[in-house]
Amino acid sequence: MPAEPDPVRAQGPSVVADGGAEGAKLVVLDPAGEGKHGELPATWRPLTAKRQVIWCRLPVDGALTQAEDVLGDAEPGGPPIDVVAAGESAGDALRLAERHPGAVAHVLLIDPVPDESSELAERVRSAGTAVEALPHSTGEPFNRIPPPLPLGHPDVVAGITKILEDV
Repeated sequence: MPAEPDPVRAQGPSVVADGGAEGAKLVVLDPAGEGKHGELPATWRPLTAKRQVIWCRLPVDGALTQAEDVLGDAEPGGPPIDVVAAGESAGDALRLAERHPGAVAHVLLIDPVPDESSELAERVRSAGTAVEALPHSTGEPFNRIPPPLPLGHPDVVAGITKILEDV
């Protein structure tokens, strides 16, 4: 059962967006609710040079609905839309891609919760969407960060950047 949302993280905007609105999009489902003050985490700002980043702060009501709207508005043959999610939000990302076949180019998962993710990921892959897991926290003492690795972590951004540049 998911933990109760942090009331402090539930404050602020449900979505923070930055970057060009006409090109490729990167929809981020953030279970931690970073970006409370209306700005993307600093590590993500370089990504806005090539795509619009739509950061959905899941502790805030309406964030997931806005992600759904972005995918629902996608036009066939339009700019690519990629979805990033961490931890328990991996299932939400996969379900979004499943409901909008052809709208999502990649679903990139950081430390996904394994219960339903693997079967759902296979269905999404078979519909033509690439699904990949990125660098993650092992929870070992040398990591110092228990899973899921925060989306603002430089290793997460480096992994996303590498995958999207190789496309």
